[in-house]
Amino acid sequence: MEEQKENRPQGARHEALARAERPALPSHTPGKQRCRLDGEENNGQHCTSSSSDYSDPVYKEIAVTNGYINRMSRDELRAKLAEFKLETRGVKDVLKKRLKNYYKKQKLMQEPSNGDSYYDYICVIDFEATCEEDNQPEFTHEIIEFPIVLLNTRTLEIEDTFQQYVKPEINPQLSNFCINLTGITQDHVDKADAFPQVLQNVVEWMRQRELGTKYSYTILTDGSWDMSKFLNIQCRISRIKYPSFAKKWINIRKSYGNFYKVPRNQTKLTIMLEKLGMNYDGRPHSGLDDSKNIARIAIRMLQDGCELRVNERMHGGQLMTVSSSAPVEGAPAPQMPRFRN
Repeated sequence: MEEQKENRPQGARHEALARAERPALPSHTPGKQRCRLDGEENNGQHCTSSSSDYSDPVYKEIAVTNGYINRMSRDELRAKLAEFKLETRGVKDVLKKRLKNYYKKQKLMQEPSNGDSYYDYICVIDFEATCEEDNQPEFTHEIIEFPIVLLNTRTLEIEDTFQQYVKPEINPQLSNFCINLTGITQDHVDKADAFPQVLQNVVEWMRQRELGTKYSYTILTDGSWDMSKFLNIQCRISRIKYPSFAKKWINIRKSYGNFYKVPRNQTKLTIMLEKLGMNYDGRPHSGLDDSKNIARIAIRMLQDGCELRVNERMHGGQLMTVSSSAPVEGAPAPQMPRFRN
């Protein structure tokens, strides 16, 4: 829910980039590199290595190549990306990041592979909740749409979706503002199940897809509010404990900002899509359509080399940041939480 100019002759630049396509192999084969998803640095480096020896000439070659890429025009970047059959849409900074990542993988003897991820699946969730035009501080937001978009990180395709509306308990009558904003009608929620039943349906849907048992997975959201506020509040209203499978998640706004090095005010859903050269597909503020568009951003980030990992969690009812040095773990097998005493 979302409310330098180049002084070097052209020929010299392209000659250097042509050489970069066939990098000299280092005297040893570095271990597989894992780029930190949240963009945090580790001893001045953005990637961790099992060899941890950054004195190898290959790293100097990477730095030199990055310098040339930084001085390329947008048209030159797009031409080079097209030559490698890579995506050419997006603003200049995104294109530079994409090309740098391709060269880095080539130099480190990795085959650029789509969907090289910490998890088999990512569940994209973007709740819709009751709201009013002024949204006074005392207004209680209740979830009225529970969507899930199941993203396969190996194929980089949306494999399945889930969507159910939810009957609100405290404010059963939707405001005209809420109806116009979300497209959810009074009839939708009147005929819907209460939240505990919808959550049970969610758990069963996830179990059928063997998430947390056969396949590793995590949740991804557009910001912190879906889990830390909307789900947290809803569980209290419904007198159930917070579900363990939703206690950690990927905040894609943080991942996007850190990966592409953009300020937080450029990480709204529509802006992220625009910067990546995409348009919003569907109806804004439809939970399912929002989730699909968030998934499209996640797919492009994975294609560009960002290995999305958990960066936020709930602990003791409070929102906390997950360090990039924390062990990577998938979410547990989904279970229906117990009711509160």
